[in-house]
Amino acid sequence: MVEHLLPVLFAVALWWGSTGLILRLDRLPRATFRWTMLGATALMMAGMAGLWWTAGQRTLAAVYLGVVSAILVWGWIEIAFLTGFITGPRRAPCPAGARGLDRLRAAIAVILWHELAILGVAAIVALLTLDAPNPYGGIAFLALAAMRLSAKLNLFLGVRNFGEAMLPEHLRYLETYFARRRMNALFPFSVLGGTAACVGLVATAAAPGSDMVTATAHTLLASLIALGVLEHAFMVLPIPPEALYRRLLPARPVAFPDDLHVPSCGVVPRAAVPKPHGSRP
Repeated sequence: MVEHLLPVLFAVALWWGSTGLILRLDRLPRATFRWTMLGATALMMAGMAGLWWTAGQRTLAAVYLGVVSAILVWGWIEIAFLTGFITGPRRAPCPAGARGLDRLRAAIAVILWHELAILGVAAIVALLTLDAPNPYGGIAFLALAAMRLSAKLNLFLGVRNFGEAMLPEHLRYLETYFARRRMNALFPFSVLGGTAACVGLVATAAAPGSDMVTATAHTLLASLIALGVLEHAFMVLPIPPEALYRRLLPARPVAFPDDLHVPSCGVVPRAAVPKPHGSRP
C-alpha cells in the first residue's frame, strides 16, 4: 500500500505546490522577474545535477529525488515562458482575420523560442537519464513536456476553457491565438492517450513481480500523467482550471480579446458556446 498511496500524495503535493509557486512569482512586479529567473536557473542546474546523479542510483530515495529534479528543470521552462524571457519572435496579438496556415504560422511565432528551448532541454535530460538504471526522472520530464504540447495544441484547435486567468498581463495577447469551442477532434485522443499511459503504468506497478522501486516509480509517473489528464479535462468542463489555484491568483474579471480591444483570431465569445442541457444560464 505504501508504494502506491505515498507516491500519489507526493505527486499531487509536488504538482499543486510547484504550479502555485510559479503562478505566485509571476504575479509579483515585473522588476522582480530577473531575480525569479536567476533563482529558477540555479534550481534548474541543481535539477540537472540531480537527474544525472539519481540516474545511476536505483533506490527509493533516488526515484523521488529524480522526479523532484525533473520538476525543478520543468519549472525553469515554465518560468522562462511566463515571465516573458523565452517566448517567440512575435509578441503581438493574432492578425485580424487570420485563418488556416496564416493563423498557424502566427501561433508558432509567438512560442517558437520556448518550444526550441523545451526540445534542447529534453535532449539533455534524455542523454542524462534514459540509458541508466533509474530513468524515471527523465521519463517524468518527457511526460510533462508531452502533456504540455498536447494542451497547447488543444488550446489552438479549440476548447471551452482557456485558463486565461492564469496568464500574466504581459502575455494576455496569447488569448487571441486560442479558439473557443466545446471540443476539438484532437481532444479525445489526448485524453485517451494519457489514460492509456496511466493504465499501463499502474498495471506495471501492481504486477506481482514488481519490486518496491518499480512499483513506486511507476505509480509516481502514473500520478503525474493523471494530473495532466485532469488539466485537460478542465479545458472542456464548465469549471475553469484556475479554480484549482483560486487562492493564489489575484481577483480579476475574465477578459476576452474584444474586451481588450485587440484583434481576435479563432475566438468564439463565451455566450456563443452552447451550454449543456440543464445547465444554469
